[in-house]
Amino acid sequence: MSTTKVHFTRMQSSLGLLPQEEMLEVGRNAARLTIGIPKETTFQENRIPLTPAAVALLCNHGHEIAVETGAGDNAHFSDKEYADAGARIVHQAKDVFEAGIVLKISPPTLEESEWIRPKQFICSAVQSTNQYGDIVRKLVEKKATALAYNYLKDDDGFYPVVRSMGEIAGSASLLIAAEYLSNVNQGRGIMLGGVTGVPPVEVVIIGAGIVGESALRTALGLGAQVRVFDNNLTRLSRLQQHLGGQRVFTSLISSAELSRRLASADVVIGALRAPEGRTPMVVSEEMVRSMKTGAVIIDVSIDQGGCFETSEITSHQKPTFKKFGVTHYCVPNISSRVAQTASIALSNIFSPMLIDIAQAGGYEDYLRHHHGSRSGIYVFHGMVTNKYFAGLYDLPLRELDLIMAAL
Repeated sequence: MSTTKVHFTRMQSSLGLLPQEEMLEVGRNAARLTIGIPKETTFQENRIPLTPAAVALLCNHGHEIAVETGAGDNAHFSDKEYADAGARIVHQAKDVFEAGIVLKISPPTLEESEWIRPKQFICSAVQSTNQYGDIVRKLVEKKATALAYNYLKDDDGFYPVVRSMGEIAGSASLLIAAEYLSNVNQGRGIMLGGVTGVPPVEVVIIGAGIVGESALRTALGLGAQVRVFDNNLTRLSRLQQHLGGQRVFTSLISSAELSRRLASADVVIGALRAPEGRTPMVVSEEMVRSMKTGAVIIDVSIDQGGCFETSEITSHQKPTFKKFGVTHYCVPNISSRVAQTASIALSNIFSPMLIDIAQAGGYEDYLRHHHGSRSGIYVFHGMVTNKYFAGLYDLPLRELDLIMAAL
């Protein structure tokens, strides 16, 4: 190379004119997260909060992830897939709880709560039961921070996990109902849908929220005749708007009107949701008694107590029972029935959230700037910050905003 050419190349380099390696912008306060994913031990829980693809994304951002062996088996994700994605496979659940953030589906068990450490961030669902009070007290004792993902809000004020799992449960509820109307499951032998010359199946949906809307769209797609009830006029109006001009029967919940429609219904979907506490029980035993023999009830609200007086919790192994000749399906975790789909949906929510937590410098700084996420916090550094849980378990309540302002 000539002297002139060398000089020109050096000049280009000094001016930044030569191709350079791409530099990714990294926040000054970005944190490197350690994340633990234990295997779910709760009966009939098949989901996992992060898929191998989500793990690969997080590992590529420099985070360390420990996955308990077999954690993804029920969702058909193998240990090898997680290892190939960059996760460390551990053989004892206790080792997972060495991580700064523990991400799981079901609430911590009493055994797991013994492994929790001060300021550890636990993200899971919660339960409004007397037994769960012992878990909350253990979180307080350990001075941990706990987030209930079913209370988590996004920046627009919506509940992303509830919405995602609700869409799955709503669609699945109609497919389940179709199974129990067929002869294969000793049903009445009718098809959920419309056939030329045959009257359509009548479906009643109680609740016009996310589950109800998803169930409605599936029922209409199958050709059923649908009636929707809710105790909130705004939700019913919004439901009509979302259908793009297609009109359906909607009504506020009144005992007389609901009872009349239930008497002719082939399928009834219970899709009411309470913001906190128990779902309102709007269908009495007498109403169920008046229904057709062989009709099917799918009580999606059973995880909050159910909206039918005749409902009793069932399992995926024994999902139904009959009362007054009506088939009841009361499995509290319908989305676990399609575990891989549900796990991918959850990963789409949790992986961006974890990246944001890292970019913020940790969950404390993340919560300062993401007010919607604060709604999911029910214990912060060992202090109960959720009014409902404080009252339910007779624990002192602290205001999260005031606690964080003092940090």
